[in-house]
Amino acid sequence: MARVTVEDCVDKVENRFDLILLAAHRARMISTGSELTVERDNDKNPVVSLREIADETVDTADLQEELIHSLQKYVEVDEPEAEPIALLADASAEIPGTGTQPDVTFDQMSEDDLLAGLEGLVPPDRSDD
Repeated sequence: MARVTVEDCVDKVENRFDLILLAAHRARMISTGSELTVERDNDKNPVVSLREIADETVDTADLQEELIHSLQKYVEVDEPEAEPIALLADASAEIPGTGTQPDVTFDQMSEDDLLAGLEGLVPPDRSDD
């Protein structure tokens, strides 16, 4: 095939815009050293990539997956989520593995007592170093 046009490739990749994205990605792959599947014939990388798509020597589905993967900034890995850890244990719950209940007591303080305690605090001495 001496001259390749988009018309030769449209029956392989129906959307012209997708075709151009795939051909550009394949041309970048060729420029980074990927192996050619057709003879170069003094053609530049974009023309070679279009010829490969037209001759169906590259799988367009694989090429599309590689393109998507190359454009992703964050690749999500499916890992099992950790179970949430209870921040405060229920006072009536047993301690796991021991069969005993924890000795938990809560102090009660009114708002007025708290304010009085805060007012009674003495600020630390400042030193002029």
